[in-house]
Amino acid sequence: MAMGKRQRATQDSLFIPTASLARSASHTFYERLNGVLTKAGFDDFAEGLCAPYYVEGKGRPGIPPGTYFRMHLAGYFEGLESERLICWRVADSLALRPFLGYDLTQRTPDHSTLSRIRQRLPVEVHLEVFTWILRVLAKADLLKGKTLAVDATTLEANAALRSLCRTDTGEPYKDYLTELAKESGIDTPTREDLAKLDKARKKKTSNDDWEHPHDPDAKVTRMKDKRTHLAHKAEHVVDLDTQAIVAVNLGDANEGDTSSITWSLLRAEANLATVSEDPQAARKLHERRMAEVVADKGYHSNEVLVDLRASDIRSHVSEPSRGRRKWKDKEEARVAVYGNRRRIKSPRGQDLQKLRAEIVERGFAHTYDSGGMRRLHLRGRGNILKRLLIHVAGFNLSLIMRKLVGAGTPRGVAALSNCLRELFQALLSAASAGETRFRRYRFTCLAQWRFRLQTRRSA
Repeated sequence: MAMGKRQRATQDSLFIPTASLARSASHTFYERLNGVLTKAGFDDFAEGLCAPYYVEGKGRPGIPPGTYFRMHLAGYFEGLESERLICWRVADSLALRPFLGYDLTQRTPDHSTLSRIRQRLPVEVHLEVFTWILRVLAKADLLKGKTLAVDATTLEANAALRSLCRTDTGEPYKDYLTELAKESGIDTPTREDLAKLDKARKKKTSNDDWEHPHDPDAKVTRMKDKRTHLAHKAEHVVDLDTQAIVAVNLGDANEGDTSSITWSLLRAEANLATVSEDPQAARKLHERRMAEVVADKGYHSNEVLVDLRASDIRSHVSEPSRGRRKWKDKEEARVAVYGNRRRIKSPRGQDLQKLRAEIVERGFAHTYDSGGMRRLHLRGRGNILKRLLIHVAGFNLSLIMRKLVGAGTPRGVAALSNCLRELFQALLSAASAGETRFRRYRFTCLAQWRFRLQTRRSA
């Protein structure tokens, strides 16, 4: 193969036919996704939903609501962390422009436009879009709602520990350390002295005493990689039959699992009730919604199990080792705990726990690790929840795309195309190799037949 040489000077073409532009696997993915949204009437739904928050006839028209939500969906499919990256990617991508409704000559929205629209639209609007996509999943037979799994993870907040302030006096953390250093005999402490003093203290960052001045919702917590950081807690309620995320709850990172599960299940129940309002979607749902709940041992408590039993929900919650327990005056809790213990030790209970660990953790990996939201770039629980709802809605849409094209993201479509290409080439190679072997075998048999014929004639 000869070496190619890059042209040192090029002249741009005056006219370029759009049909001759290079196309990638992303074009196919976004075309099919746009077809799904258009068929379900997404743009009409979004414009009708957002119309009360705009004033008709005043000011220049903003970007359409369907485009706004599509840009956040693209943030999930492309794995983009911030709204700045979303806008940069949209302006640069030939595949995303048709998906959003922009041609090559139009200017795409700026990140400040996304911020203004996000501030204009309340959380309830984003929740309506989330449940609308759940309704689309139900019509595609990708939502049942019978067996639900609950689990939580931490999201790193857009706040630094060194910016903490006292909740009572508003004193910065650095000034507080400086006062402690002076009380210990160091008149002019250096940065190294403050670091040593801070490291030697115990219980130094209590959420009751410290908060971030610009993001008070972020709480000091221990991350999964054992780092201490300001973070938020995202809790998912997942349908184990279809892998769809039924509800998302955003709470304090230091809130216990036994406290947050109630709100998550209430939100899941409300979302399923909203989906069932559509007759076509209601026929696809299971007749017994929220019949079973599966969770790990962090959610095990007497109150949780009693509430689930009172709500006629079969619990499959892993039980931690607590030794011999006393049940005096706790007959209701004893019945609930023993019933849960019997179910988790059954073969079905063990299978559900394995399924929960696989499906829920896979959803966390897709939405936050490869989806790009493990590290937050927004502040305030309301702002974070708005983007989180549409981000997770993108994950739900990926289930439909996996059913249609075999992959849930544009990168997955590209990988699938490469695999099919390599498989086709391997089949061609195997066929050519088999033909070569067949020819060699035929030549060998012919030579042996001629040798035997000559031997007989000579005899």
